Amino acid sequence: MGTATRDQMVIRLCPNEEAGTLLGPRPPAALKEAAQTLADRDASELELAAQCGPTDLMLLHVLLRRLDVLGRLEHALLSADGRQRARLRPVGRGPVSVPVRLDPAVPVRLAPYVMIRAEGGGLLAQAPTGHCVLDLAPETAGLLGRLAGGVSPAEEPELLRLFAGAGLLEPAGTASPGGPLWDFHDLWSHARARGTRLSPQYGASYRGLEHGAAPPVTPDRRTGPRVRLRVPDLAAVAAADPPLTEVIEKRRSVRVHDDSRPITLDQLGELLYRTVRQRTVLHGEHGLDLSNRPYPSGGAIYEHEIYPLVTNVDGVEPGLWHYHAGDHALELVAEPSPAVRRLVEAARSMALMDAEPQVLLTITARFGRLSWKYETIAYSLTLKHVGVIYQTIYLVATAMGLSVCGLGGGDAGDFAAASGIDYLTEGSVGELVLGSRPSTL
Repeated sequence: MGTATRDQMVIRLCPNEEAGTLLGPRPPAALKEAAQTLADRDASELELAAQCGPTDLMLLHVLLRRLDVLGRLEHALLSADGRQRARLRPVGRGPVSVPVRLDPAVPVRLAPYVMIRAEGGGLLAQAPTGHCVLDLAPETAGLLGRLAGGVSPAEEPELLRLFAGAGLLEPAGTASPGGPLWDFHDLWSHARARGTRLSPQYGASYRGLEHGAAPPVTPDRRTGPRVRLRVPDLAAVAAADPPLTEVIEKRRSVRVHDDSRPITLDQLGELLYRTVRQRTVLHGEHGLDLSNRPYPSGGAIYEHEIYPLVTNVDGVEPGLWHYHAGDHALELVAEPSPAVRRLVEAARSMALMDAEPQVLLTITARFGRLSWKYETIAYSLTLKHVGVIYQTIYLVATAMGLSVCGLGGGDAGDFAAASGIDYLTEGSVGELVLGSRPSTL
C-alpha cells in the first residue's frame, strides 16, 4: 500500500475565479463562508461540510459539482505534514472529473501521448486529449517510472485518481487508442492549435507586449552585395498570361530543368515580384507593423522570407541570396560553401532529380513576428502560410512556363549552418526547386 491512509484530498478555486456568482441572490451565510474558504486556500470537502452544517450540505454539494463542471476547481493531494504531493489544475476549457475510485483489480499505465516536463521545481504531466495538467512534487514523480509498465490502483489510490482526472492513464495490457496513426509531436501540435482545451489563451493575445517591441515588418538590410531586380510590367503580364482556370489545370510538379537554357535573373525577379513582394506597409495595433503581399497571411503579419539558393541562373552569381520583399532586391547571404552545397544536394535528393536544381527557394519564418501576437496557433499559422506560398509560386511559375516542385521536407539545421542565422529566431519551414522548363515538357 502507498500513503493513502495519511494523505488528504483537498480542493480550491482556480486563481482569479469566483464562486459568488453561482451562489444565487441570497445564499446562506455558511455557504458564503465555504465559498470564501475555497477562494482563500485548500480545504477538504469534510472541512467545508463542517462549515455548512447539515442544513446546507445539499447546496454545498451542488455548488462543488457546478464548479467542477465549469472547470473552476483545483484538486490536490496533501501529505500528512501538509506538503503537496500532486495538484490537478484545469488549464483549458472543460469540466473536471476526478473519479471517486479506481478498480484495484485493473492495473493502469501511463497513456502513450502524455508529455512530462520540469516546471516550478517539480514535474508537470499533461495529455493532449485532456484539458488539465498534473503538478507532481519531486518525491511523487517516481511513480511515473512504474506507470510505464503497469501499477495497481491499490498502491496509490488517491494519487492515481488525480492521474485519471488529468487523462493520463489507460488500462494496462490494452491497445492504445489512436494506434500508429499519430506521431507524438503531430498530435500535440494538432491538439494545441485547434481550440482552448489545452490553453486558456488562444489566438491574438499579444503576449509579446511583455517582452518588448514587435519585430519589424522586414529584416534589416544586409551590408553585402545586392542585386536590384527589374520590376515587371503587370499590365503586360496580365495580358499575356493564360486564364487562371487553364493555369490551375496545367499545374503540376516538374523535376527537370533545361540547363542549356537556364532560368534568367529577370524571370526569377518576375516570379518573386508576382508572388512574395511587399506591396504596402500598414501600422497595426500595439506597434506591430503589417504589410500587404500577393498571398494571404494571418493578421497581415507576413513572417516569411524567401532565400533563393542559386546554382545556375543567367545573370546572377551562384550562392545563397535573400529576397528583400520591400526593396525587390537580392542580398547575398553566403557564397558557395560545403554548408550551402548540402542544401543543394538535399533538395536534389528530396525532389528525386538527376541534376541539381537551378534555384532552391527556401522559405523561412521569423518566428517572433507571429508569436508576438498569437498564442498556441503561431506555428500552425506558419505552416498554413507555407501552403499558400507554395500554391502562389506554383501557379505563377506555371503561367510563366517554368519548372517548379515543392518539397515535402528539409533540414532547418542545415539552413542555419549555411546562412549563419539563429535557428530559433528564423528557420526554414519550406522549400521549392525552380528552373527553366525543357521545351519537350
